[in-house]
Amino acid sequence: MTGPLLAVFRAQFRNLLQYRGAAIGGLVTQVFFGLVMMMVYQAVYAGSTTPQALTLQQTITYVWLNQAFFAMLPWTPDGEVRQMMRTGTVAYELTRPCPLYGLWFVRAVALRSAPALLRSIPLLTLAYLFFGFQLPAGGASAMWWIFSLLSALALSSAITVTLNCSLFWTVSGEGAVMFMPALVMLLSGLSLPLPLYPDWLQHALALQPFRGLMDVPARIYSGAIPPVDAAINVAGQWVWCGAFVLLGKLMVSRGIRRLSIQGG
Repeated sequence: MTGPLLAVFRAQFRNLLQYRGAAIGGLVTQVFFGLVMMMVYQAVYAGSTTPQALTLQQTITYVWLNQAFFAMLPWTPDGEVRQMMRTGTVAYELTRPCPLYGLWFVRAVALRSAPALLRSIPLLTLAYLFFGFQLPAGGASAMWWIFSLLSALALSSAITVTLNCSLFWTVSGEGAVMFMPALVMLLSGLSLPLPLYPDWLQHALALQPFRGLMDVPARIYSGAIPPVDAAINVAGQWVWCGAFVLLGKLMVSRGIRRLSIQGG
């Protein structure tokens, strides 16, 4: 099955790399929001005498990493899958010579990786040259960051497929579109680095899955999570990824049994 799935991934990835205009627009937007957030944190740290869980430099690096990989977050279901569910052409997906879950998963990997690749390299280059973004805390941190970033991609793709599977019951997917951005922004560290939340929330934040999307890779990169603790954090990303994969496969299995195409 790996041959057809790899072919689907390559085709989808190449197709998404063509949207250079969207990538430029996204790059400009992410630079703007990154600058705003950086200035806000500079003002907060300048006016605060309380020790923080992250240094100002680590926070600035955290912000730019989040902006660079903004497109990797599982905001919504796959737009093409949503359209298939609405029109009934999802029936063609069931005739392909590969499992439906695997097909949607490789599509999700391409969806979350190609736009992020187009934006991240130029954005991090600009941030390093002009906006205070720093290199990894060390060689070990850089290595673990790469592992963690790939783990975040797998977790994001698994969540995306779970959202796709919810369309067996919701069809339009508007519910997921409305609540997922709020969850992702609050719980991944995008709106506020998770270590800066109140102490009484830290235990709960450490156990929830969205932490593995942005917070874990960014903190490993900056050294806020030292290399000695990186393995357990990466393992947590994969535990949640496995949980979402199992949930998605269960939803696919049940969803196919109740799927109705044009009343048939």
